[in-house]
Amino acid sequence: MNTTDRRNWLKTIALGGGFTLLGGLPSLAQETYRPGKRPLAPLAKLNSNENPYGPSEAVRAAMQQDFDLGCRYPFQYIKELVRMIAKKEEVSEDCIVITGGSTEGLKACGLVYGLGRGEIVAADPTFQALLRYAELFGAYVHRVPLNDKLEHDLQAMSRRVNSKTRLIFLCNPNNPSGTLLNPGELKDFCLSMESKAVVFSDEAYYDYISEPDYPSMVSLVKEGRNVIVSKTFSKVFGLAGLRIGYLVARPDIARRLQDSLMANTNTLAIQAAKAALKDVEFYKFSITQNEKGKELIYKTLNELGLRYIPSHTNFVFFESGRHISELIPRMAEKGVQIGRPFPPLYNWARISTGTLEEVATFTKGLKELYI
Repeated sequence: MNTTDRRNWLKTIALGGGFTLLGGLPSLAQETYRPGKRPLAPLAKLNSNENPYGPSEAVRAAMQQDFDLGCRYPFQYIKELVRMIAKKEEVSEDCIVITGGSTEGLKACGLVYGLGRGEIVAADPTFQALLRYAELFGAYVHRVPLNDKLEHDLQAMSRRVNSKTRLIFLCNPNNPSGTLLNPGELKDFCLSMESKAVVFSDEAYYDYISEPDYPSMVSLVKEGRNVIVSKTFSKVFGLAGLRIGYLVARPDIARRLQDSLMANTNTLAIQAAKAALKDVEFYKFSITQNEKGKELIYKTLNELGLRYIPSHTNFVFFESGRHISELIPRMAEKGVQIGRPFPPLYNWARISTGTLEEVATFTKGLKELYI
């Protein structure tokens, strides 16, 4: 599904009453796509923001068909995927860098911009892969606390930018808070900062954003701005275990990052990603099931009077009122793995959506703890 198709689909849903009306258009995806039944495990894995419905049947078939290619290096097969992604993102092919999951792209940027004691500005808490890898190579990371709404504090972040700053990291929607930056403020921030440092926009959860016209910062890459965008096949496409993602950047930046990759992806992941991009029904199904899962979580948290952040991702961040080191083992006793600690927010917990059966296990266990 390309950018225009996705935008039109989201507009149709918005006009029909939004994602929270679960009996409307989203049911079409259920009727036209029926994934294989995943058995309910003894411990529901709701701690890593994975899409348990993947890989789709179309992706499985593609991998089985191309299994003999497992003996081949990926380089000759990657070009077609680059063409498909470039078309989807509406950029030239030399703007695309295929990576082993978006994490490899994040670490490559941490290496490139962290060497030589470069400084990086980021929110706190946020996704740490780029930041921690940069610190391994001598970078100093300015971690700027989220505001009282658990959103990026862009003004405070801008005040941390100095002559040594080489990269500004934005995770949008943010992990773990699930919050989304105001689109106008986001673009203004990128435009005001890109002359001072590279702006990195981690859009791992972009597909879950329900606002039909919410902009990807790929739009600034198209303008030749000093911006890098990362995306992944791990979330909505359900390919977390196959490790494939990509960066979108100006060609000169893309070449530099390409030269800094450590592992790359593999041939079967490339074939899987190509099939995933064509599988529109699974894409719709994943988004629909995710919204249903979040609604069940919201309902339970409302019943228990627990504060939460409305999420633009496939997880929900809620204020548990209990230290996370206590809540993790207690929920494990109830058959659910929940997210790790996110200091300094130790009285908050992150729960992934999972399958509806897994979410039901979570809601049942949480009620038993709090009622």
